[in-house]
Amino acid sequence: MVSGVWRSVTVWAVSTVTMLLLAGALPDFQLQSDNGDSATTIAVTAAFGAGAFGLLSSLVWPLLVRLLLLVPALVLGLLVFFLNGSLLLLALRLNPSGRGAVAPETAVVVAAVMSAVASATGAALAVRDDDAYRKRLYRLAERRRRRPVGERYPAGPGMVFLQLDGVGHDVLRSAVARGLMPTVAGWLGQGSTAGLPTHRLTPWRTDWSSQTGSSQLGILHGTNHDVPAFRWYEKDTQEVMVSNRPSSAAELQRRAVERTGHEGLLADDGASRGNLFSGGAEQLALVLSIAARRDRKTRSRAGYFAYFSDPANAVRTAMSFVAEVFREIGQSLGARMRKERPRVGRGGLYPFIRAFATVVERDVVVAAVIGDMLAGRSAVYADLVAYDEVAHHSGPRSRDAEKVLERLDRSLALIARVTEHAPRAYRVVLLSDHGQSPGETFLGRYGLTLGNLVRAGCGLPVPRRARRTHSGAEARAAVRAALRRPVEESEGEHRPPRHSEPVVLASGNLGLVSFPDVHHRMSKEEIDRRHPALLSTLANHPGIGFLLVRSEEHGGVVLAAHGVEVPVDELDDDHPGPLADFGPGAAAAVRRTHGFPHVADIMVNSYYDPADGEVLAFEEQIGSHGGLGGAQGRPFLLSPMALSAPVEEGGELVGAEHVHRVLRRWLGESDGPQVPRATVRRRDQPAA
Repeated sequence: MVSGVWRSVTVWAVSTVTMLLLAGALPDFQLQSDNGDSATTIAVTAAFGAGAFGLLSSLVWPLLVRLLLLVPALVLGLLVFFLNGSLLLLALRLNPSGRGAVAPETAVVVAAVMSAVASATGAALAVRDDDAYRKRLYRLAERRRRRPVGERYPAGPGMVFLQLDGVGHDVLRSAVARGLMPTVAGWLGQGSTAGLPTHRLTPWRTDWSSQTGSSQLGILHGTNHDVPAFRWYEKDTQEVMVSNRPSSAAELQRRAVERTGHEGLLADDGASRGNLFSGGAEQLALVLSIAARRDRKTRSRAGYFAYFSDPANAVRTAMSFVAEVFREIGQSLGARMRKERPRVGRGGLYPFIRAFATVVERDVVVAAVIGDMLAGRSAVYADLVAYDEVAHHSGPRSRDAEKVLERLDRSLALIARVTEHAPRAYRVVLLSDHGQSPGETFLGRYGLTLGNLVRAGCGLPVPRRARRTHSGAEARAAVRAALRRPVEESEGEHRPPRHSEPVVLASGNLGLVSFPDVHHRMSKEEIDRRHPALLSTLANHPGIGFLLVRSEEHGGVVLAAHGVEVPVDELDDDHPGPLADFGPGAAAAVRRTHGFPHVADIMVNSYYDPADGEVLAFEEQIGSHGGLGGAQGRPFLLSPMALSAPVEEGGELVGAEHVHRVLRRWLGESDGPQVPRATVRRRDQPAA
């Protein structure tokens, strides 16, 4: 066993050799005077420089990171290299011989290489040293520990809920069968080295709005009532609600707490990491609903300090970030050269957004979860958005997305290993909030956007060149929050410039049309009187599956091609009518959404081909979710067999609110926090 002292000495020696090699290879880096020195003097200079650099990194770096929490998180990742270079310059200046010298730009390169080599050496030495590994993890936890000294941990096991954003049930099963996710395969008792299964895999069915805002609000807070889509227009406030805008997320969370009377799934000794909503947790990091707050205790970026205070973590993540940017650029160019179809634009800032989701956010969230487990928290819920971001632009079953699943599985393996060192037992539950359905964009197939089609049906001028609808993926919002930029829609979508024109919004393959000058939900009859051709234009378009509108005679009605018009109250799984291709539960999901106060005047679901599972996204995505049709509405729940089954044999797990009730039951079985706890605010009290 390599002791901690010998490991430090070994890392120092390797760093010294690395510095000597770099001094020989780089012309602007020298460790000797202009007149030359003996080999012994040069070696001593290198040893002192390496030691001073390592000591400064250990002592000064955490202080720098704490100060730099005032700097946007994404910028902090890019500053890592320059800060390390500055520390190296300082280390060489502290050398009493005065022989070390390096150009500032070269110092950045030398510091990055030395940090990477030192990190790799330390990791290699610790591979077989369980004691060292345990101590390192406990040091990480100590930085974030909040439990008073001497307080006992609860006797029952804790719960860790890990959300793999956008990973559908069938995608997970395929990845396990193909050996892409050996950790998950082991839990299911599959694979060459697997034993008996420890977990069970259960599919569940989303609501009509198959997206993170709706699903995660329901899972964490017990209700997703009145969340008709990812983005929608509210006539009473004349504003667009966007699930991944901090102000909207905070309002949705407030409404959920008011409706249910309890703070959420994580209200008692819980932690929320990388989520849109807090779940009532007191321990928060990278939570969008509190991103706009200035309170030091609850600011969403506080989780960055615990991770980046370790210089090895900072350098490793920064280097991985750069590598991921170039990986995306290479994969995008390859797809273009191969003329792959369907394909969407992946230029501009997208390579950096992808790198943030697949590297920075993943690393920070995983480190936060590890710290929570070692601190003995009772319930942890974390969202890993890497797959969802890549699948939107590369496709849900693309090689790019599969590579992300492989890396996520390694993160799961690390978290599983931490359970061996935690102060209490933990049960790990893996789940997803929705899947993704493949298919080209509506614009790509027909050469016009849904907004242009609506304008044509209303007799309004249609732009000659269609304006693309940008993706609203969760990672994009996380980046903007990290950069302290508000996550807003374009000015025209946030507040319609012309009060009489329709507001057309897209949420994957679900479209919403609202008329802002009419302060109530318009009926079919009112729409026909104002725009006689609009509903027939939409319903008969080959790229549209069905419409939902309100009828003065029948209540809610579903419209489809060739004049089909069926009241929603007459639709069910036995008589699905125009919803037959969309599978079981489609009628119930549409009927529920029809009852929402803020449902749009016209709800538009794209065409769905059940033969190949493809939909047509109204956004620039070739893997989409947000409406009905295909794999997007079939996520998964992977739970330990030590817990009760999610549903009785032959039963179905339907809706995010049902998932919340299951998770709440499991917390009770683990002698963990009981939800709901004391009511936060009576429903008859005014909102704060």
